[in-house]
Order: sequence, then C-alpha cells, then structure tokens
Amino acid sequence: MSERSRVYYTTIFLHISFQAIKRSLAGKKNDTQPCWLDSTLLLMLSRELESCRMAVGPSGELRQALDNAYYHCGLLLAQCPGALTSKLCHHHLDAILAPLQQASAMLSSTPSTSGHGFWAATTRRLRQGWPRSS
Repeated sequence: MSERSRVYYTTIFLHISFQAIKRSLAGKKNDTQPCWLDSTLLLMLSRELESCRMAVGPSGELRQALDNAYYHCGLLLAQCPGALTSKLCHHHLDAILAPLQQASAMLSSTPSTSGHGFWAATTRRLRQGWPRSS
C-alpha cells in the first residue's frame, strides 16, 4: 500500500472515530455539565493524527488541514476529562472533524486530476500544441 493510501485510510478512520465520539455525546450539545470523554481514546487518536501529519511532509494544504485537526485535538486533550462543558467539547470535535473531512477530500482526488504539478502542466501544454484533426 502506498503512503498516500495509508494516510487516506488513516484519515478516514480518524474522521469516523471522532464522529463516533461526537455522536456518543448526542443530545448533550447545550449541556452545561462537564464533558467526560475517554482521554485514553483521545490520546490514541491524537497519536494517529500526528503520524498522518508527519507522513504528508512539512507543507501544503493537506498538511495544513491535518495540523488544524491536530491542534484542536490537543486543545481537547488539554481539557479532558471533565474540565470543559459538553458545548465546548462539541465545538472542539467540530473543529477536528472539519479539517479531517477536508483532508479526506484532498486525498480522495487523484494527483493527476488536480490540475497542478509538473505532469499535469506538461499534459496541458502537449494537448494545446497538437494539431486538431477535422
């Protein structure tokens, strides 16, 4: 399996896992009671997220999306368990889920269809230069 595929499937796993955590809090979004998430589970997901970030390299839109998710996961971990309300917990989970969704979308598109990069530009130039047959 290529590194891109591994990162894609890990990103999907992370997105589904954080969605499941959010759903387990269903009905409690406006609750002012403390939120009691399993910090061990969050720590495991944070490690997977960090592994994904490192696998994609130091820059680019994909890295930025994963950095955003990782940052918010760190904020959530810093306050778990019991130091934040359910409303704030939902806020952090939403802030993790949005960039994970964005990263998944970026990874699901093939690099050749993105329209960027050396080969895509070369292909466009070649197609423009070919005479068209009638």
